[in-house]
Order: sequence, then structure tokens, then C-alpha cells
Amino acid sequence: MSSPPIRAGQLQVRGLDVALGQGETGFTAVQQLSIDIPAGQFVCILGPSGCGKSTLLGAIAGHLRPAAGEILLDGALVRGPAPERGLVFQQHSLFPWKRVLDNVGFGLKMRGMPAAERRREAQALLDLVGLGSFAQRYPAQLSGGMQQRVEIARVLINRPRVLLMDEPFGALDAQTRAHMQALLLDVWTQMRTTVVFVTHDIDEALFLADRVLVMSQRPGRILEDIAVPFERPRRAERMTDDDFIRLKRRCRGLLHHHADAGALASGA
Repeated sequence: MSSPPIRAGQLQVRGLDVALGQGETGFTAVQQLSIDIPAGQFVCILGPSGCGKSTLLGAIAGHLRPAAGEILLDGALVRGPAPERGLVFQQHSLFPWKRVLDNVGFGLKMRGMPAAERRREAQALLDLVGLGSFAQRYPAQLSGGMQQRVEIARVLINRPRVLLMDEPFGALDAQTRAHMQALLLDVWTQMRTTVVFVTHDIDEALFLADRVLVMSQRPGRILEDIAVPFERPRRAERMTDDDFIRLKRRCRGLLHHHADAGALASGA
């Protein structure tokens, strides 16, 4: 690709509280949460449904305003959404009336880049995600996994310093999901943008991440920050190793223990 690898992307979250709803229906989704993520690191946020994982991601993206605390990207306070923090959801948001190439290049069009240049950039990203020959197709002509690859390319074309991913492979079948995980690691190895990836799947978290941050039940806090020691590049065979299985048991134990404690505290 024509642009150099991304170097910036240090993320700092300090004493973060995020409240959702108002009045009697309001609640604290994330409470006193602090994390430091160095530039270029791949971090997975692991936790049970409803624990505040997506809320945390929404706050980092700038879509949710903190009730307390602050979020810094490369030392600058996050005050709202910006292309430097790209967000990928479980369901794609591609324009069905635009061809794949024009979907990927849309962000550059909004920034005023000339058509020929943005199409070159879009084609390079499609080549990177293995869809170079599908540039002239429409989203409806692609499989679910291919649509997600286009979505990732569309976010990456803005050269975000942080790539935020909210269970992006959760709707895919197991085989396609495994393929997408390997593809994402290949893309990340080349671009080295910081990645914050939300999942409730322990295998996925341990396969992808440099670190796994395990969150508590709501209000979400960090229970444990686990360094993943497995060398890169990683292959699917790693997931059957004894070391992988031991770390998986540790994560499962943290999640189950805290879930049981939360149930007792609430009288369930």
C-alpha cells in the first residue's frame, strides 16, 4: 500500500464511568474503569453479555459521553467521533446501492480526495482483504464473511489509529469466523494499528490478542488483565495446545466465579 504503517495509537482510559438511560430507568454500565493500551497492540475485551463491553467501545469511539473520567488517544482528549477511531460492528453498514469499490472509498470521497486516487486506495485495501476481484460487485452479491471484509476495508481506508471491533464475527458460521480471524491477524500484522476487539468468545480472544481484559458483570470493571504469551504468527492448531487450554480455563473461571458472586449478591 502507498501509505506507511501506522505508528500512533496509544489509548488511555482513566476512571471511566458511563451511564445509560435517564431517571428511574437509568443505570451505570461502566464504572471506574482504567486501561492503558500501547500503540499497535491487539487487545480483546472479554466478558458476559450486558457487562458493558459495547458501552466501553462506544465511549472510546466518542459516541457515548462519560459521566466521569476521561479517554485519551495519543495524549489528546476524546470528545466525539472521528475517523482516527474506526468502528466495525457485527452487522455491516455498507451502502447497498454502491459497488464494493465505492463503498470502501466513501470515506475518502467525503474528505475530498479525487476519484482516481481514492479508487486506487480502495483497490489496495480490497486486495489486502482478499477481495480485489470483487470491486465491481454490490454488497448483496457477496457472502456474509465477504461483506465483513469490505466493512473492515472501508474503515481501514481512513488509516485509523485505533480500530474498534464490536463482535464483528459473531454472526458468521464457525468456518467463516475462523477464516476471518486469520485474515484480521494478517491485516493487523501489515498495518499495526491498535485494535480493541470486543467478544464473549474465550477461544477468539486468546487466539487474536496480545492481552485479554476480562470484565465483570455490570457495572463493568476490569477483573483481570491477562497477557497472552503465544508467539506470532498464530495458527488454528495453537488452540488445542495445553498452554492454550490452561489459559482458557483461567478465563472461564474468572467469568463464572464473578457471575456466581453477582447472582448471590443480587439474591438470585
